[in-house]
Amino acid sequence: MAPISQAAIPEPALNAAPQEHAHGGLHAPTPGVTARLIHDIQELFKPRVTGLVLVTGWAGFYLGSMQSGISSLQEGLLDTLVGIGLVSAGASALNQAIERKSDAKMKRTADRPLASGRFPLAVGVLAGLLALALGAGWLALRTNLLTVSLALLTAFTYVAIYTPLKRLTTLATFVGAFPGAMGPMLGWTAARDRIEWPAVALFAILFVWQFPHFMAIAWMYRDEYRKAGIRMLPVVQPDGWSTVVEALFYAVLMIPVSLAPWKLGMTGAVYAALAGLLGLIYLGYTIRFAGILRTKDEARSRMLARDLLKVSVIYLPLLMTALMLGATVKH
Repeated sequence: MAPISQAAIPEPALNAAPQEHAHGGLHAPTPGVTARLIHDIQELFKPRVTGLVLVTGWAGFYLGSMQSGISSLQEGLLDTLVGIGLVSAGASALNQAIERKSDAKMKRTADRPLASGRFPLAVGVLAGLLALALGAGWLALRTNLLTVSLALLTAFTYVAIYTPLKRLTTLATFVGAFPGAMGPMLGWTAARDRIEWPAVALFAILFVWQFPHFMAIAWMYRDEYRKAGIRMLPVVQPDGWSTVVEALFYAVLMIPVSLAPWKLGMTGAVYAALAGLLGLIYLGYTIRFAGILRTKDEARSRMLARDLLKVSVIYLPLLMTALMLGATVKH
């Protein structure tokens, strides 16, 4: 999942000392320190990335529950989302601990608490490990061992393989798409305690969706990635051709992949029509993104990438909503 930057909040440093009044006493810490601390804790756990994992995990659990009967929907959803959320948050904190030096070199990530030095490395590592342990333990108690195993494998792939690989090869994007697509699979296995073809279809949708999304982000921030030594495709091949080809390939593939739930009988024809329409729109904006090859205007080039990014962020929840509604009607 690709992070979306937040504007920095100009607050005092966390270690600002209490100041004396004219009468010689001490007053409360400078206003804003608590707000900054809360903001830093949130950023450590990447709330946007974790939120996306939770939304897709919810979709997977909901659709899996459709297969078992609607009565099972309420029984384990909250427990599943708490466990998945903690594991995702822990992996995000460990990712930031590993990438703190490269994050510090990029404008959009330099204000993260570990990259800026507001949190020491030990805090990030301990917070990540604690969240991982709590999430895995919760899933073990409240779901099943298959879901725990998949969640830990996802975290391991993200932290121990994808994160260091980003500095070595562009294949890191492909590797990172695996943990990025595991949200609905985890939700499904929590509801069903087994991997089935519908769960694989949900995984495939998330896997394929990520590539145009990633390529748009990589193109927009290619100069920052270059400075940080991260080998994204636009950094290694700056002419943009490989970036466009990869985005187009997966945008075309997105259409048949998004129809897989319909072919598997999870949903009805209305979903198929909506999925086809959404896929064509996604493809259309990806074709438009190819205009980066023809323009020398950096502002227009960024605008084309930003528009594709916005559409990708809108496309996924619309597709998941259509799928869930279609499954409800069908059942």
